[in-house]
Amino acid sequence: MLTRHLLKQASTCRHFLLNSKTSSPLLTKSLLFSSSSSPESQSPTTTFVDDKVTDQSPTSTSISIDRSDLYNPPDHSHEPTSESELVKHLKGIIKFRGGPISVAEYMEEVLTNPKFGFYISRDVFGTEGDFITSPEVSQMFGEMVGVWAMCLWEQMGRPKQVNLVELGPGRGTLMADLLRGASKFKSFTESLHVHLVECSPMLQKLQHHNLKCLDEDVNGDGVEKRTISTLAGTLVSWHALLEQVPSGLPSIIIAHEFYDALPVHQFQRASRGWCEKMVDVSEDSMFRFVLSPQPTPATLYLMKRCKWAAPEEIEKLSHIEVCPKAMDLTHAIADRISCDGGGALIIDYGLNGVVSDSLQAIRKHKFINILDNPGSADLSAYVDFASIRHSAEEVSADISVHGPITQSQFLGALGINFRVESLLQNCTDEQADSLRTGYWRLVGEGEAPFWEGPDEQVPIGMGTRYLAMAIVNTKQGVPVPFQ
Repeated sequence: MLTRHLLKQASTCRHFLLNSKTSSPLLTKSLLFSSSSSPESQSPTTTFVDDKVTDQSPTSTSISIDRSDLYNPPDHSHEPTSESELVKHLKGIIKFRGGPISVAEYMEEVLTNPKFGFYISRDVFGTEGDFITSPEVSQMFGEMVGVWAMCLWEQMGRPKQVNLVELGPGRGTLMADLLRGASKFKSFTESLHVHLVECSPMLQKLQHHNLKCLDEDVNGDGVEKRTISTLAGTLVSWHALLEQVPSGLPSIIIAHEFYDALPVHQFQRASRGWCEKMVDVSEDSMFRFVLSPQPTPATLYLMKRCKWAAPEEIEKLSHIEVCPKAMDLTHAIADRISCDGGGALIIDYGLNGVVSDSLQAIRKHKFINILDNPGSADLSAYVDFASIRHSAEEVSADISVHGPITQSQFLGALGINFRVESLLQNCTDEQADSLRTGYWRLVGEGEAPFWEGPDEQVPIGMGTRYLAMAIVNTKQGVPVPFQ
């Protein structure tokens, strides 16, 4: 009965509206694992290979500041305490500049400062971290992304050598599930060289472990080494930037929940027009928001973004977020695909239009003030998928952009419904509950209707809150499942 009910729910997931207003995707991200009872969320984790179950371990000038039109943010929730090194660093930058810094610079320092950044020295994923991502929910997510990658490879003409690139791989869970699921298709996996774009040394080590990598001495002299993932016998390399990934070969690029962490510039409509929101230090030594008294360099990106939008869309907004790094990254991706062939898959939460005031901070699955104890919480913002489309299309006529569609539509069209049905035939009752919960979180909307446990642990679906978009070389045609 539960299986039939699950499959009935699966068939309706494809019809969910893209612009459903039920719950915030950031709140979904926060609540995604309010329960720790799912076997797939624990270590060691339960992994299904084929249809069976296996166990695996897991120059300084002074400027005047105009605060007359500034929106007042919520009061800080923290009491004054001894300052962290990152707080001292941020205040030092502001003092040295003789004025405030942009929200984007603040965000970038908080997340990726080489010494104190949020992502640099810790594992922030999973139930013990600050948020949950789709690959941590169920192995089926990585498997379906693998299906997409193999389909694109087929459309590319089954090239003998391909760069499989993942941006911000987290723990490496998605790539591990992808390779494990694709391991039977030797012609595909033998063509791959996996490139993981990761700036965190700690996460690189975790990815090395989860991909079950072995380091080989190429010439026996200890000078030249290569890394192989034993999951599928594929070469694996790490890079801090996409630009470091070798070009000249067709690329399949995966960006899952990567764009949302790119720093955004925030603009607020004031009496004199659009002003950039900045981060300053108050007289009581607390961080606060102020408005720039004059145009900033990021204003050029604001003007560009507004040109891409209809006037009526801009007129109704009092805040706008722009992400220059997202535009520049998309340019780089599209240029690589135009020259070398291949495609990119972007999955994230966001809007297919101008984004207003979406920047949020999440610590231990709860929202906090953005300026509270920087470096102790994740900062993320909605992804502007329309901006990604425009940024890619202006690179070359050889580029086509498809979507966005909902994550539910994407996974459903790739066969996740059949996959979960197959897995349910060969599992214990506990594993079946984990599968149903993971499935709902990936493709459902809102609270799971089949849930019989505690209300505070009810699975929250994110199938319509996350969007999928593909950027491909036109030679490959329309990618699956965007036809």
